[in-house]
Amino acid sequence: MVFDFFQNENCQEVNDFYNKLFNEIPDLIFEFVIAPDNTYLFPLVSRSANNFFELSATHFLDSDKTLIYERIIEADRAPFFESLLQAKRNLTSWEFEFRVQLPQKGLRWLKIAAKPELYPDGSIAFYGRISDCTTLKDNENRLKVSEERFKFALEASTAGVWDWNVATDEVFYSAQSMKILNEDVADVFDSPKRWDKIVHPDDLNRYFSDIQDHFDDRTPFYENHHRVLTSQGKYKWILDRGKVIERDLYGKPLRVIGTHTDISSQKEKELELEQAIDLVRKQNSRLLNFSHIVSHNLNTQAGNIKSILDLIDTDAEESTIQEMLPYLRTVSNDLNETIRNLVQLVSIQNNHNIPVSALNLKKYIVKTLDLIHSSQSQISFRIHNLVPEHVEVDFNPAYLESVLLNFTTNAIKYADPKRPLEITYQFEIDNNQKVLSITDNGLGINLMKYGESLFGLYKTFHQHADARGLGLYITKNQIESMKGTVSVLSEEGVGSTFKIHFFC
Repeated sequence: MVFDFFQNENCQEVNDFYNKLFNEIPDLIFEFVIAPDNTYLFPLVSRSANNFFELSATHFLDSDKTLIYERIIEADRAPFFESLLQAKRNLTSWEFEFRVQLPQKGLRWLKIAAKPELYPDGSIAFYGRISDCTTLKDNENRLKVSEERFKFALEASTAGVWDWNVATDEVFYSAQSMKILNEDVADVFDSPKRWDKIVHPDDLNRYFSDIQDHFDDRTPFYENHHRVLTSQGKYKWILDRGKVIERDLYGKPLRVIGTHTDISSQKEKELELEQAIDLVRKQNSRLLNFSHIVSHNLNTQAGNIKSILDLIDTDAEESTIQEMLPYLRTVSNDLNETIRNLVQLVSIQNNHNIPVSALNLKKYIVKTLDLIHSSQSQISFRIHNLVPEHVEVDFNPAYLESVLLNFTTNAIKYADPKRPLEITYQFEIDNNQKVLSITDNGLGINLMKYGESLFGLYKTFHQHADARGLGLYITKNQIESMKGTVSVLSEEGVGSTFKIHFFC
């Protein structure tokens, strides 16, 4: 029968109270009894039955009970019945979620929860309730789908996820974040200091600054490129992004979520592009230098030749011709020298198959000094060759002779007449690179004024009669053609140090 209380003077107030109470309960309240002969009945059923099964209370009578079972979708009927039998057999709580197909509401999820009680006659009664959990199930399913999509997105991408609880100072690192560090582990919870400790020292200031800018709400989100040290002892470039998703009443961040993306290959390509751009820039610089030669030196010399020939044509006297011929010879010689220099530079820059050998550096310095002493015996200078006997560098023999000769003769050419000249050759390993230093106590160069054009073509910085501004330019080209670099430290009145960094 439908759950209700008898109306009499002894229990009228109680009936009124319980009627109001059960009318406010949204769940279906029931008593379900299974007799020893396996017949069953519903002694008590609340009026909310119509909301759950779209059946009136009379349908819970013996003659119509099958309609309830038929409301359960076919796929859930057998599990529903099995759960009931198990609860009856073991006298344990009966809890089960199932679906019903209703004429008006359509598919609904219901959850039954009841406790059994054994009667003296062998009957078993279940007292419980049925609740509608459709909304909860829909939310669970949507959450499950979202989690599956999120999991697939993570697994299919190279991005790792981190979730920082600022209040507890604990960070969740996804397995993909750990994979970036070459650590094959599952998701982990750790301190944010774990990541801070592996950021490259050169990137730390900007790393912390970008985070703080976002925490202070100066940027809409946090983004930073930095290098991290992997478990293999190598650095990787990553793109680190994040956003504060929760703040307290004072605006202080409480939770930050972000991603790690491995961008090492992208950085390598950027480096290759920068190197290519640098190469093009250098080539453009050389083209400008050649343009300077053509527009200035060649045009000037060609103009001088034309002027001399015009003068001869104007005044064909023998004496005038004899007077002009030495000038013509001088201009011609200068023109030939310019062309030879240009040919030499083109040869250096275009020769991509220059032979390279392992050369004993100290022996080549000695050879250079012997050559200088024999050709400039009238010049007095003191040499300090501190290069170890065993040091070898990979270089072209002719180029090494030329480089050493140019730097040494430059030191002699620009010696300070006020003090004896001293030249020192020293060798060191700097950042796994072989470096030769050639130091003199000569006139020195004002690098603030001439530093950018020191190795330029036809650039001179002292009023020396033999200065052409060509030696340092050629020397730099020779070193760079061997994939090396050259740098200089100099001070007027003190001297200069040229450092040759050999390619390893």
